[in-house]
Amino acid sequence: MTDWSPPHTPSGQISRVPHLPGLDGLRALAVVAVMIYHANSAWLHGGFLGVEVFFVISGYLITLLLIAEHERSGQIDLKQFWLRRFRRLLPAVFVMLALMTVYLALFKPEARGRTRGDILGGVGYVSNWYQIWVGAGYTASEAFAPLRHLWSLAVEEQFYLAWPLVMAAILRRGRAQLPRVALWLLGVSVAITMLIAIFYVPGDINSTCGPGDSRGYWVIGERCISINDTLYLSTITRAGGLMLGAAFAMVWRPVAIMRGPLRDKGPMLDAVAIVGVAALGFLAWQVHLADPALAILTGSRFDPWLFRGGLFAAGLATVLVIAAVTHRGAMAGAVLGNPLFSWIGTRSYGMYLYHWPIYQIIRQEAGKPLLPWQFVLAMLVTLPITEASYRFIEMPVRRGAVGAWLRGERHRPSQAVLMRRRQFAGIGVVGVVLLGWAGVSIAMAPNRCVGVVECASAEGEAKIAEQLAATPVSPITVDPGLVTPATAAADSVPGATTTVATTVAPTTTVPVAERPPIAIGESVMLGATSELQAGGFFVNADVSRTGEGIANIIGQYRASGTIGKIIVIQAGTNGPVSAATYDQIMSHLPADEVSQVVFLTVKAPKGWIDGNNALIWALPGKYPNVSVLDWAGLANQISGELSGSDGGVHLRTDKAKQFYANIIFDVIGRRDLQKPLPE
Repeated sequence: MTDWSPPHTPSGQISRVPHLPGLDGLRALAVVAVMIYHANSAWLHGGFLGVEVFFVISGYLITLLLIAEHERSGQIDLKQFWLRRFRRLLPAVFVMLALMTVYLALFKPEARGRTRGDILGGVGYVSNWYQIWVGAGYTASEAFAPLRHLWSLAVEEQFYLAWPLVMAAILRRGRAQLPRVALWLLGVSVAITMLIAIFYVPGDINSTCGPGDSRGYWVIGERCISINDTLYLSTITRAGGLMLGAAFAMVWRPVAIMRGPLRDKGPMLDAVAIVGVAALGFLAWQVHLADPALAILTGSRFDPWLFRGGLFAAGLATVLVIAAVTHRGAMAGAVLGNPLFSWIGTRSYGMYLYHWPIYQIIRQEAGKPLLPWQFVLAMLVTLPITEASYRFIEMPVRRGAVGAWLRGERHRPSQAVLMRRRQFAGIGVVGVVLLGWAGVSIAMAPNRCVGVVECASAEGEAKIAEQLAATPVSPITVDPGLVTPATAAADSVPGATTTVATTVAPTTTVPVAERPPIAIGESVMLGATSELQAGGFFVNADVSRTGEGIANIIGQYRASGTIGKIIVIQAGTNGPVSAATYDQIMSHLPADEVSQVVFLTVKAPKGWIDGNNALIWALPGKYPNVSVLDWAGLANQISGELSGSDGGVHLRTDKAKQFYANIIFDVIGRRDLQKPLPE
């Protein structure tokens, strides 16, 4: 995402970096692809590969600049290099972080605590490692996540800090060694590609991790670290593109190329550019990062083509384009360096910085696709902000205007200029005070849930805990492999997990006829815990619960003698359930003991739903005490009250929760328990 401005160097240097408008055009293609992907991944599945293009460009240009500096002066001035990079990168990102801090404090107070770590990670350029640690990678959805895009800037900044030290050591051995070093760096990139392929975990991976269900995760203490997210986000595994670019810079220096036998090969390189652009387009159209799991409701399935060479292929294609656009005899540089692409490319850093927070403000949920009109609106907001950032923040700082002003290099201003300065100073004071207040409010804010499912689950878990504390219970043991723990919110640790007390049953000391009705289910039912409890139900619900887990729990309840005359069950939302599992559930609920067993149909945009519902509808024909409540059909009456990011699976509003409880009260013949739906 970095726009490099080459320094003025003597014309005799063969490693000097001339102005390369074609690279601006390549940046433009990359940032547009990323912005389209972030808006709606269905529009361009592999648009995220634009980040890999940026990595290769950065590796190429930073290495070329370091070689040129060493050729010019015989050494690398690390202090000046880092100062230039900080001056280029930090002002814009700090302004964006300041604006987002104020926005959160004013308009999104519930997300202040959860975003606190993202802000600190952005300030320290360690966002990628923070996201890995807390489990907030690109596949995480629903939560308000305005700073998730900073992971790639963190990778680049970490590279900028370390790579000059490496290059200084390499160049001490002489520039004649660079071709050999380039081969080693190519080998490093290949080794990283192989490392990713080895550690990549294929197939469905659950979004939660716990005892008995940690496939796709490294478990460090009590924390689960997503393996595939780590492979995608970590500096080590994403260094492959940076190393490719660096290796190419050591053997392809634009000025030197024009003095060698390749100076007349411009037309050939134009053909190479066409191959490179076509390859990048094909990859961007075909490759995915992660798709919804095939057999898990809240899981993901990462694309094997991406993790088994896709990133490396994108890097190689980028190198082909760089070879052409940096050759003065090729038309590719002029074509990609056209005025429009050049304008976008020179402002690509600001576009990348601001587009994602603006997307989030519009859609409020990370995994929710933008509609076409929302995308147009986002661009109408992003482009002016980007231009303002470029003109009034990035370029003045890069040109040293701030330093010159601080050193006193300024002329006596006119009265009009003095007036404007006073006005700006007043605005600045107000801004500083507002930012200080916003910073304190975020620093002191508690960590709260921010998404529909998370908040509903947290509320349900709290209500279940209260119910258990107030009810004499008999402890029972449930196989942990069949019950998936729910995700909990810990301060500044959104990825932490805990186990909900789902392994206990209500008292066995009361007669069967007087025992409360029991509701056992998944996260949909968990969202309506409070409403069901108000109707006298003992609720046992949890997120990511499988049909086998529910069968196991009901079996334990039967063994402890705690089931009354009425039980309501919802099983089948989170994955395929076999007929044998439903029969196993019913084997614990004989008609002479449990007079009314109500199964709710399930609703989700998943392939297994129709099959599960067919099995549920067949149960009354096999078991006389079973009736079916068609939640899948009745939910259409309140479709606007359901969650949006997951296709309407969960209960989003109080109205939806009460509706869900009311239809259950109706089917068990207790309409007197129903309450009016909230407005």
